[in-house]
Amino acid sequence: MEEKLSYTEAGVNIAEGDRAVAGIKDLVATTATSGVLSSIGGFGGLFELDQAAFNEPVLVSSTDGVGTKSYLAALARRYSTIGVDLVAMCVDDIAVLGAKPLFLLDYLSVGSLDALMAAEIVSGIAAGARACGTALLGGEMAEHPGAMPPGHFDLAGFVVGVVEKSAMWGSHRVRCGDAVVGIDSPNLRSNGYSLARRAIFGQRSEPGASEREIAELLEMGQGPGSSSSVSLFDELLDPSVLYAPVLGELGQRFPIHAAAHITGGGLQANLARVIPNGLRARLDLRSWEVPPIFTLIQSRGSVATEEMERVFNMGIGMTLVLEAEFADMVIEALPTFGRRGYRIGDIERDR
Repeated sequence: MEEKLSYTEAGVNIAEGDRAVAGIKDLVATTATSGVLSSIGGFGGLFELDQAAFNEPVLVSSTDGVGTKSYLAALARRYSTIGVDLVAMCVDDIAVLGAKPLFLLDYLSVGSLDALMAAEIVSGIAAGARACGTALLGGEMAEHPGAMPPGHFDLAGFVVGVVEKSAMWGSHRVRCGDAVVGIDSPNLRSNGYSLARRAIFGQRSEPGASEREIAELLEMGQGPGSSSSVSLFDELLDPSVLYAPVLGELGQRFPIHAAAHITGGGLQANLARVIPNGLRARLDLRSWEVPPIFTLIQSRGSVATEEMERVFNMGIGMTLVLEAEFADMVIEALPTFGRRGYRIGDIERDR
């Protein structure tokens, strides 16, 4: 008799998918907040907004991914922190509006599903969500046979938050004479990894690398400015700073006018998104210390300074724009949250 073709033989393992969902249910439950009305397994996540807490609630949403940082995580077979990066990329994009993130959904795409790998990735998402007071409301795991090698994945997310309409931060609040405060980022976060990989590792880190080449990459020397026990992969896979909890607290204590999340495009391009017509940010690019990882990327890859500043955050992952009289107070408060702040510039008339 003719053999019957099954979905498993075509490359999609439904049983492994069921095991993966079962393995993450408890992780997702740890992120539940008071507004969550559903659990994993339904067709949609349910969240009840506390409308009594707002006069004019405005919902804020954003979507993002972790880029090719996922490729390095797969090469190293280290999956526990990449989920933190996903949360950071999503929630920090809405935190700059003064919004509180309410819930997050994730999308995990793999070539071949491994329930343990999926659970490890989701454990990082759950950890990041808990740190931000955000519920992981649902998600999707998609197995695409042949699209990626075993162990490799792509990860994206979608977040919804809320802000009082009259309290929204943005360019409409920015005034001439405001100060710009930068908050430190010790690493690349999740931006510029295609350039960083090529600069540091060359062709050996490109898709299709042999097992020997991958082993050599993982054994490469210590990261810049680190102890001998920290490798370059450790340095590059260090998870992103979560700025949303910091901004939430600072926003209750100081009259912040605007904030800019420094991701792809660098400091200048992202800060410009919150500066109104007629004004500009005058920045002192020497007012903070650039972390050694950026110097290593530039020297290994012979990358021009202008290109470095256009691609990477260069040590400043978040900026705040506020009245100058509060700048020093914000800087003094930041160590409470484990962060360092710098007055990196001012807002002036655009000549």
